[in-house]
Amino acid sequence: MMRGGPGGPGGFGGHGRGFDARDVKITEKSWQALRRFGPYIKPYASWMALAVALMIAASLTSLAGPFLVGRAIDVYIAGKDLTGLTGVALLYAVLYLVNWATSYGQTYIMSYAGQNIIASLRQDLFDHLQGLGFNFYDKWQTGAIMSRVTSDVDQLSNLVSSGLVMMITDVATLIGIVFLMVYLNWRLALVTLVSIPLMGSTVALFQGRLRSRTQNIRARIAQVNANLEQSISGIRVTQAFAREDVNAREFTGVNEENLQANLSAAVLFSMLLPVIQIISALGTFLVLWYGGTRIHAAQMTLGALVSFLSYVSRFFHPIQDIGRVYSQVVMAMVSLERIFGLMDQKGDIVDHPSAAEPPRFKGHIRFEDVTFSYEPGKPVLRNVAIEVLPGQMVALVGPTGAGKTSAISLLSRFYDPDSGRIDIDGRDIKEYRIRSLRRQVGVVLQDVFVFSGTVKGNIAYGDKDMSDEQIVSAARTVNADRFIRQLPGGYDAEIREHGSGLSVGQRQLLGFARAVATNPSILILDEATSNIDAYTEVLIQEAMDKMLSGRTSIVIAHRLSTIRNADMIYVIDDGRVIEQGSHKELMEQGGLYKHLYETQFREE
Repeated sequence: MMRGGPGGPGGFGGHGRGFDARDVKITEKSWQALRRFGPYIKPYASWMALAVALMIAASLTSLAGPFLVGRAIDVYIAGKDLTGLTGVALLYAVLYLVNWATSYGQTYIMSYAGQNIIASLRQDLFDHLQGLGFNFYDKWQTGAIMSRVTSDVDQLSNLVSSGLVMMITDVATLIGIVFLMVYLNWRLALVTLVSIPLMGSTVALFQGRLRSRTQNIRARIAQVNANLEQSISGIRVTQAFAREDVNAREFTGVNEENLQANLSAAVLFSMLLPVIQIISALGTFLVLWYGGTRIHAAQMTLGALVSFLSYVSRFFHPIQDIGRVYSQVVMAMVSLERIFGLMDQKGDIVDHPSAAEPPRFKGHIRFEDVTFSYEPGKPVLRNVAIEVLPGQMVALVGPTGAGKTSAISLLSRFYDPDSGRIDIDGRDIKEYRIRSLRRQVGVVLQDVFVFSGTVKGNIAYGDKDMSDEQIVSAARTVNADRFIRQLPGGYDAEIREHGSGLSVGQRQLLGFARAVATNPSILILDEATSNIDAYTEVLIQEAMDKMLSGRTSIVIAHRLSTIRNADMIYVIDDGRVIEQGSHKELMEQGGLYKHLYETQFREE
């Protein structure tokens, strides 16, 4: 799309700062983000309730095993009752079949619900991004945006689909184990629970550090994505200037920062698990020693101690799992904040509540005392007054960075002026619905963006319901039909990313066809012929009369020879209109236009 002049902040990707750990702070916002995530979960609440029920069933059946083993030792093995022992063994097998079925069911249901929840969130995030204005994309790096849509959403997906399952299962298992241990021997249970405060304080100690290092990981991977996206998008320029080595060193720098951030978190996490294992080993030792003394005193059976030791080993497993899941929870919380932080970005160009659907424009355009700046205090347009009558062709000319593209960006409401107003057919364009306004304004840029897909799809980009006849007619209007039919597959030919494989002229012709296909009332050409070879320019010049017939048009021209027949020419310099008139009148004035024209004529 259109880009600002030198006073603007740049193009879509922007070159604003990256987002470091200071952009995300785990405070009350963490819980606010979690609460905002609730509506995405609500449609699947019944599924998740069923999954929780299956989780509880899976936990209960898994916990029954050690109890049956203890009973088998004390009753059936000690009593040499083979029939009873066989019955216990069969019951043990049945319980574990039930455990397998319930575990499978709860895992599948949570994965199903989790993936649907994440798909809804990602869709809302994409839809929100589509509605944000150019000001947002001027400031945000493409890599930072991609990081939120991909890495952050994937991190949340891991938690919802698998981490949450593990967390709930571990909690249910832990509760069941504590109940059974108390039932078997409450004194031994107290001995085991002595280690809980120690383990809790250990986790709390690691908590803050792990969170901050997780934030740093998310920031570093965003920088890696931004660098990678920019390097790949600009590969042709990179190789043309032999900058491969420089780019490689820059990427090495951000990649090394990402590596160090991950290693720092890994070191901390690798310390946490062994500490938990040491605490669990201490608890097992205490139970074994104290339980042995109880058996020696004939106050406990061997089977009960075997069952208890089995529960002790299982008791620390869910705690260890919770330690593992903890980092996943932290990263998911950070990701949620980043995702909703992006969704909180407001579009600065929005419909007014009373905005109306415009009729087909006649094309009477007026800029009244328009001032505009990309950054406060640095205007790129100053008190601009331009009038275009219906059906007229008006040209904007001037030095690079004078503000020409900024003016037409305002006409399409990609930005709003700081002061002044822009009218179409006597009404301020803010009184029209934005989508309806833009559908009646066709734009062809100097650098046409071609999407991956078919030629037909690119021409019909503005209206996917466009008929084949309309597509072919638009291509013929701009003399693109001939080269299209020579492509393998013709209008169904597949185009690679960014139109690689097509010449600059061919991409430009596709851009013309795309603009004409929607039959706009107003046509804007932003230096649309400056990159085209002489032969293609002849084709386009032949098509220009057809394209502009019956339409109001504004042409930004680099080659002044192409706009000599314009009804009116406005000369813009340093954001101001300094001259206006026909080609003949401006040549007679002997001002900047004449200087630019004669300089270009001599060069040609």
